[in-house]
Order: sequence, then C-alpha cells, then structure tokens
Amino acid sequence: MERYVIQGGTPLKGEVSIAGAKNAALGLIPATILSEGVCKLENIPNIKDVNRFINILRKLGVKTTQINENTITFDAQNIEQYEMLDDETRKMRASYYLLGALLGRFKKVTIPFPGGCDIGVRPIDQHIKGFEALGVKVEIEHGVINMYAEKLIGAQIYMDVVSVGATINIMLAAVKAEGMTVIENAAREPHVVDVANFLNLMGANIKGAGTDIIKINGVTELRGCEYMVIPDQIEAGTYMVAAVATKGDVLIKNVIPKHLESISAKLTEMGAEIIEYDDAIRVIGKEDLNSINVKTLPYPGFPTDLQQPMAVLMCLTQGTGTITESIFENRFKYVDELRRMGADILVDGRVAIFSGGKQLSGATLRATDLRAGAAMVIAGLAADGITEVTELKHIERGYENLEGKLRSLGAKIKKVVD
Repeated sequence: MERYVIQGGTPLKGEVSIAGAKNAALGLIPATILSEGVCKLENIPNIKDVNRFINILRKLGVKTTQINENTITFDAQNIEQYEMLDDETRKMRASYYLLGALLGRFKKVTIPFPGGCDIGVRPIDQHIKGFEALGVKVEIEHGVINMYAEKLIGAQIYMDVVSVGATINIMLAAVKAEGMTVIENAAREPHVVDVANFLNLMGANIKGAGTDIIKINGVTELRGCEYMVIPDQIEAGTYMVAAVATKGDVLIKNVIPKHLESISAKLTEMGAEIIEYDDAIRVIGKEDLNSINVKTLPYPGFPTDLQQPMAVLMCLTQGTGTITESIFENRFKYVDELRRMGADILVDGRVAIFSGGKQLSGATLRATDLRAGAAMVIAGLAADGITEVTELKHIERGYENLEGKLRSLGAKIKKVVD
C-alpha cells in the first residue's frame, strides 16, 4: 500500500511550475485520430489518466513517439480499427471522446460504457443527443455503445445542460460533417477552447469556442500540426489553495491568470493577497481567513474540481461559510475524512455548512477521488501533527509529481510504500 505521510504546520514558500492541463490533454489526444498527418503535442502532463489514454490509442493502431517526458507525436494515418472493448477503456471516463473522434474518422465506433471517479451521476445523454442530431444511429446493450452513420450531416444542437464532455465530443464528430453544425448552450471552459484551437490548426473551421454558441463548418481533411497544451487551471488552483491554507507565499508559474479569476476572487475575499503577472500568479496567505460562501458553476464560475480543496480552507476560517455544489450531486463524500481531523461540517443535500474556528489535527485519511485526494493532502499540510493519506492511485491520476513539487516548497511530505 502506498501512502503520503505529512507533517503539518510548515508554510509553503517558493516557486512551482504548473503542468499541462489534464482535461485539455484528454480531449486533444483523441483529436489526433482525425488527422491525416502527424500531430506533435507538447506540454502533455505525465499523469496516469493521460498515459492510459495514450496507451488506448496505441491499441487502436496509432503510432506514438515519445520525444521527451512531456512531448509526444501521434500518427493515426494508417489506423483501421473503430472498436475498443478492453478493460482500460471501460475504466476511463474520458474514453467517451473516442466516440466523437472515431465517428468523425470512420462514421462508426464501438466502445464500452465509460467509468471514472464516483462523484455522482455523469450520464452521456447530451453526447448521444448531439450525435443523433448529426445522423448517427445509437445502440446500447450489455454495457457496450455501438454507433454508426451513413454520413454525418451538420445540425443545430441545443444542450439541455452545459457539458464540457458533450461539447468537445460533438466538435470532434462535427468537424468533418457535411455543412454547418451549431452547438448552443455550449461549455465555455478553457479546455473546450484548447481543443477547438488544435482542430483549427489542423484545418478545421470552428468559430465561437469560449462562448455559448459554437459554429463548426465541416471540412473534408485535417492535416498534422504541432500544438502546446494549455496550463492546468485545476492544478494551479490546488497550489493557490495550499499556499493560503499553510499561510505561505508561493509564486505559481506557467499559468494563464485569466483562467484563475474565479479562484483568485474567492481567495481575495477570504483575505489572501493575490498578485498577477503575465504567466504567473503569487499567492500570499494571511493569519486569519474570512468565512465566505462558494457556489460551483460552469466556467467562468468557480470550478467544481476545486470544491474539495476549497472546503479545507473553509474549515480554517473564523466564522461560518457554505459551499453549494451545483454540478455533481455526490461530491461531498470526503467530508467524513475532514471530520476525522476535527472539522465541523454539516451537509444538507448539495450544500455543505462549515463552522470554522477549530484547528485541524492530523489523522489517517482516504483519498475518495482525485480532487478529494488533493484536499486531504492540503488538510494534512495545514493540520497539527502527522497526517497519512491513502488511496494515492486517485491523486496520481491527475497531478504530476505532487509530492516532489510540494517538497520543493518546503512541505514535509513523503511517500511510503508498504
């Protein structure tokens, strides 16, 4: 069993560099399937989810060459396979992007129903609705999704709920469809824009990414290109929260400050000092934190993926604050872990009420999912005494070298393998 052992109470100080965005990379990698040339992706994060997805593409027949730790070329010119029914694909939530990419390439695809972190109902009905509008026939039986179309025809698609995954997936399928596709109520997240920019560099014609209406004029061919993945907004936000939780002073490099505005605003409201530079952000924690109210929303609102790390800060304030989770309905599982440390948290449906004023004390905690795992580490850094965090497999799915980066900031953290 692997676990982190953390001695709390040390302020984080120094500089940390942010890796490429996990959620962007997971959309860009399958997009290479659509190219009739070689694609080179730089700043790919070296994390388990991304490496697993690259492996799935290799099984499909995509040739990959590792240039360095964070740069890989993808050559999908000769692939003929549109079916991927292995266990790796089944376990991985983002494998649903194979639907859009393989439909765009072959007009047919067969994959298992996707998995991922257990944080609530995450249906793919909006994806299916979009594909059907493009002329795709959909069959789901025995946990397998089978889709096929004679041809893909552009369509007007209105999303009933804002969905990043469905927005990207429909873009992947529509980019080579005949005519124009319009996605209304589209997700505006930075990684949606990143995938659109990548496809456009390959020769696609996508306008409006980053707004709630995306227009895609179908093209017949996409060529190879070189592209750099945007920095990870959630990794950056995690270190911002950790700096405030430990009353530290951290310069977070390789970021796009605009992507972090909702996080900066809330940390400023709590009393932290935030200084923005062109591609860096400095976060200075203060002795006393104000209690605030947070509601998770689609971008540019406060990201649901930083809800759990933010919860740790809420425990450290002097008053009473709330977090309302409006994206996923099962995202407060980690609260029991924080209660072990002495946190006073009441959960009522989608709202968690935090009564601050109590010092957290070290405990043995379990990472219940990826972002909750990061929250447990931050809690350990801020607590009195020793904290142990288990189930590291969740954390390593989405954070590149978390232990090493925290140690470089002065954290007393080590990974122990039993």
